[in-house]
Amino acid sequence: MATTNINVRVDAALKQEAETLFSDLGLNMSSAINMFLRSAINHDGIPFEVKRSTPNAETRAALDEYEEMKRNPCDYKRYQSFNDMVDEVLADA
Repeated sequence: MATTNINVRVDAALKQEAETLFSDLGLNMSSAINMFLRSAINHDGIPFEVKRSTPNAETRAALDEYEEMKRNPCDYKRYQSFNDMVDEVLADA
């Protein structure tokens, strides 16, 4: 099977930690990267969850507003149905 090179720039400390880990697992960097690529192909995507560890400012503000609305529902307008809400929004547009 023909091979090709991939050049990746990473932080020196990250590379050293990864090399130590892979060595402990009996792997070298090339084998570990090949395993990742094969796993990605088998999963038809990234083979692990990728997400932010904390919400951004806009999401945090929305979550805070939601919590406030739950604590004080009388301070916020309520509708009998979704259609009633849409009708009001369209009337204001």
